[in-house]
Amino acid sequence: MFCVFLKFSTRKDQAPRLMAEHKRWIDEGFEEGVFLMTGSLSGNQGGLVIAHGTTREVLEERVARDPFVKEDVVRVEIAEFAPNRADGRLQFLVDRA
Repeated sequence: MFCVFLKFSTRKDQAPRLMAEHKRWIDEGFEEGVFLMTGSLSGNQGGLVIAHGTTREVLEERVARDPFVKEDVVRVEIAEFAPNRADGRLQFLVDRA
């Protein structure tokens, strides 16, 4: 499982121009079953994607297709983790790991 941090760069002002394409990229990740959750980072710092069911290499290729990444609107940090405990409502994530 992966946390993908998309932190705004100095080109943050370009985000509105690319937002529709960025949202399509997010939709694709959900439709293909790779993205479990997305959201904004507090303080208008950027966003976060929780991803699973993929390899780091394939995820890196997917992230590289994000218009925000292609246009250097965000800097990317990918952290891989192995869930080993969860609230019962999220146990399916541990079982899949």
